[in-house]
This record gives sequence, structure tokens and C-alpha cells, in this order.
Amino acid sequence: MPAGSSPKRERQYEHIKDSVEQRGGSTKRATEIAARTVNKERARSGESKTASRSSIQDVSSGHRGGKRSHTGAKGRTKAQLYNEAKQRNIAGRSSMSKAGLEKALIKG
Repeated sequence: MPAGSSPKRERQYEHIKDSVEQRGGSTKRATEIAARTVNKERARSGESKTASRSSIQDVSSGHRGGKRSHTGAKGRTKAQLYNEAKQRNIAGRSSMSKAGLEKALIKG
């Protein structure tokens, strides 16, 4: 976290980092995503000294994340389904298609 960050941004950073790791991302990737997200939010709210045009004018990360959630028309991604199947120890998951993973997860 950048020096002088507020406690709120510290909590946000940890929450995002833990969330990415929980979904199966590496620690390095989790750290990068958390830092980028928090830095963008700081720029949007005027907490940082400098900010790129895209950080200010783009859709907020919270709103964008909601648009990418698995409730969309196509459902969850194959990677999301695979990670859930891996957590549930479903056999044969590596050779399953997206539809096969969905069926296997529904069965149990």
C-alpha cells in the first residue's frame, strides 16, 4: 500500500487480495489486482496526487466487477467452474467441457 493510505483503503486492499487468493489466484496476482484497484479508487476520490484520465473517467471497479459476475447471460466462466470443481474434488474435471463442469457441479 502507498504511504499515507487511509485505514479504509488498507482494509479494501486486504479484502481484495484475500478474495483473489480464495478464488485460486496466486499471491503475486492477488497483490497486483488489489494494488491496482485501490490505486484507481484513490484516484477517483481525489486521494492521490496524480491520476490518469482512464482512472477518473472509466467505470468504477466495483461497478465493473458486478457486471462481470457469474449471473450474466452466459453464466460462470469455465475457469470459475473448474476452480469450484477442484475445490469439491470432482474427478475427471480436467477433460470436461464447460457444459460438463456445470452438470458435474449440479450433481454434487
